[in-house]
Amino acid sequence: MIFLLIFFGILVGVLASFAGVGGGIIMVPLLLFLKKTHTQAVGTSFLAILIISAASLFFHNKLNNVIYPWGLYLGIGGILGTYIGSHLVMQVSQSTFQKLFGIFIIIMGIYLIFKK
Repeated sequence: MIFLLIFFGILVGVLASFAGVGGGIIMVPLLLFLKKTHTQAVGTSFLAILIISAASLFFHNKLNNVIYPWGLYLGIGGILGTYIGSHLVMQVSQSTFQKLFGIFIIIMGIYLIFKK
């Protein structure tokens, strides 16, 4: 189990650093597959994302790829969003969460495919 989690951590690290993907798109379904509740999957993925994001920021900073004021403003807004989102996720069932998450992934995939 530990090697599977490390493997997916590597995959998420590559995607996060390469494409700016937060990692939850991979980690949440993996954790659901491993029989964790939707709230555990979301919370656990955030711990991993924190570690992966810190490493990505370090390496992208060395390459001068970081616009600090913009990132800080997005982060400030994100603090309020995470407060709201963490309370909302507790209000939906596992089944509803999985459907909403799946719809979100499909919509984002369609957008990326047809984006010019």
